[in-house]
Amino acid sequence: MNYVIFDDRYIENFYPLTLNRSTGDLRLGILKLRQRIAAFMEIENPALVIPGHLSETYQERHPDKKINALSNGETVFINSRLKISDDWVKRLQSLSPNSLLAERDAIIAFRCETKERELSSEELEKFSQNLNRIDIDPEPVNCWQYTWELISNNSEYIRNDFFEFFYEQDNFFETEPGVTILNPYNVWIGEGSQFKPGVVIDASEGPVVIDENVRILPNAVISGPVYIGKNTLIKAAAKIYEGTTIGPTCKIGGEVESSIIQGFSNKQHDGFLGHAFLGEWINLGADTNNSDLKNNYKPVKSYFYPAKETINTGNQFLGAIIGDHSKTGINCSINTGTVIGIGCNLYGHELLSGFIPSFSWGTGNDLRSYRLDAFLQTAETVKQRRKVDLTSAEENLIAALYKMKM
Repeated sequence: MNYVIFDDRYIENFYPLTLNRSTGDLRLGILKLRQRIAAFMEIENPALVIPGHLSETYQERHPDKKINALSNGETVFINSRLKISDDWVKRLQSLSPNSLLAERDAIIAFRCETKERELSSEELEKFSQNLNRIDIDPEPVNCWQYTWELISNNSEYIRNDFFEFFYEQDNFFETEPGVTILNPYNVWIGEGSQFKPGVVIDASEGPVVIDENVRILPNAVISGPVYIGKNTLIKAAAKIYEGTTIGPTCKIGGEVESSIIQGFSNKQHDGFLGHAFLGEWINLGADTNNSDLKNNYKPVKSYFYPAKETINTGNQFLGAIIGDHSKTGINCSINTGTVIGIGCNLYGHELLSGFIPSFSWGTGNDLRSYRLDAFLQTAETVKQRRKVDLTSAEENLIAALYKMKM
């Protein structure tokens, strides 16, 4: 049996984070969405069907994967937004040939005979239109709909992923004198990680997973459920609270609560980040703070790309959503529910609020267009600091996104 994990047109619901990545690569808990699907289904190397404009960069990043290319044989297609579970595994494994499962107007999964051919996510609905459609009860909702859903469910998924994938794995549980660990049975430490004296890891309220080669400097406090990705540095006296996922190769300081950071991003200094979702290659300047609660305690409104306006999220807590390669200067303040596109350079004392389109440059009250050549030069410098190249495929993608200015 062949397996494909696909994006659908609802990838736009997760802009700006999915302007330059597959929905399946969004983090939730300890894993990415597609990693969790593959793990539950016990699929080693599923093919990916993603938007056509992402194909070149993904093929470059994943040369061992089939990207927008089908194989001969019986194939099961699974939506990357699916809230995978043991029940869904059984349902997918028993899916009849030439049948399709749908939730309202979204395709959840289908099975059919395929031949070798190219296929992007934009073509998927037409490709599957003649299959036997089976409508699934949409209550409860079976697929993720909004970015803020991932944020508010992150604690639960860190817990679930810990017991599903880490609890019984080899645990390099070694710490230096002066390190305090509360409820050690809820702590998993990867090989090569180092803790300095004064570090407190509190797993009383939820598990803490510290992946390989993480460095935690003196007097940092980590209160689970929390996941810290490989090669990440936690700065001295940092406070990392429940519901936080930090991807690989980050530098994190100050106060972070209930937030998801994809990876390769810096928040090194004091300042509060709460109920936020950050992409990659982001840098938050010293004393950058985001609000995640309105003074009147009412639900937060946030910009929603498909509607091209702010909508009521229904969440009392929601901070910033920031796309890749965006940066803030020192002492920046970000209002509740603010959405910042990719490639922004923001500074000044004016409140950053509402929606800031991609490739914006300036203050909250004076936004201009970031020159593409200047942006690319900075992006190349930033990536080289992590010994990563800005490739021609990435430059082509950025140039295409720059024309969109979303």
